[in-house]
Amino acid sequence: MAVSFSGSVKAELCRFFPQKRCCAVAECFGILLFCNSFGAGGARIITESREFAQRLPKLFRRAFGLTFDQTPEGGGGKLVFQLTDPEKIALVMTQFGFSPRDTLALHVNLPVVEEDCCKASFLRGAFLAGGSVTDPAKGYHLELTTTHQSVCRETYALMEEVLGFYPKTARRGGGQILYLKQSERIADCLTYLGAPVAAMGIMEARLEKELNNKVNRRCNCDDANITKVVEAAQEQCEAIRLLRAQGKLDSLPDKLRCAALAREANPEASLTELAEMMEPPITKSAMSHRLRRLTELAEEGKEASI
Repeated sequence: MAVSFSGSVKAELCRFFPQKRCCAVAECFGILLFCNSFGAGGARIITESREFAQRLPKLFRRAFGLTFDQTPEGGGGKLVFQLTDPEKIALVMTQFGFSPRDTLALHVNLPVVEEDCCKASFLRGAFLAGGSVTDPAKGYHLELTTTHQSVCRETYALMEEVLGFYPKTARRGGGQILYLKQSERIADCLTYLGAPVAAMGIMEARLEKELNNKVNRRCNCDDANITKVVEAAQEQCEAIRLLRAQGKLDSLPDKLRCAALAREANPEASLTELAEMMEPPITKSAMSHRLRRLTELAEEGKEASI
């Protein structure tokens, strides 16, 4: 089964394990606040990323010294991790500054993400558990989803602090969404989280799109110019046929008559090519003027015959 772009980003983020315990705690904090469910009653983390699933048990042992009460069975489909033991839940919530009994609404406890390294770890965990990013070949969209309104609001401020720009916000069902739409900002975000290869892929996709758009615009412009040239040549040839039918072609001044004969003999030639056929050669502008005069004379003859 092909790995999605979002899956490859998560795989890249999982290549490096936090060396400091504070970073492991911060990453777990991001995971739990952006996972499927977390509260005094337990925690439930569901993922399709094999790399993230392999990382989770190690990360929680590093941060809290505990194991999950439920781990995935088999290797296919969605992988489910659960904490249900009240003592383990109390340990985790206390680590984050919450009281298992008295906490009504979860939020981003600032002391947990005080250090710069911990801020990055927290956002990395948030993306691994509740984030996704669209394949840049299809569009530009990165989002983080949480069920906690305060968490959304405080993560919004945290992203502005560390990235230098605000994400946009939305609601979807019962979820609070933080999202980015510009390719440069998504690339900056992924680089900050620890996925520079994916960030480079986004910028390469953007450059490729811009190049293709430029080529398409150039081709469309060339096609339009060719169409205009062909239509003008057809109009000129029609004017020359009218002048011949009116018996006026041979009585034209030499310059106009030579121009008419050159166009008649070379209906597909450009103005530059026709100008070079004149004796002596003339400019493109002069050739255009002569052919335009032929068209005017043909129109005058047509109106006079009506």
